Amino acid sequence: MEVILESTIKCPNCGHEKTEEMPTDACQFFYECENCKTVLKPKAGDCCVYCSYGTVDCPPIQQNKDCC
Repeated sequence: MEVILESTIKCPNCGHEKTEEMPTDACQFFYECENCKTVLKPKAGDCCVYCSYGTVDCPPIQQNKDCC
């Protein structure tokens, strides 16, 4: 299975979207929206901001592994 490394994060506060490259060696717990400066945190039950607000889950979840 090929791991997708890009995900588009959508800010729930202002709707701004940006495509980012996900880290493969760490989870990203915080992400600051470049438009409204809201700091996003994972939703309850999610391991990172990509799993909560991205179009693609983080690499470990894609590979059916435990995330950080």
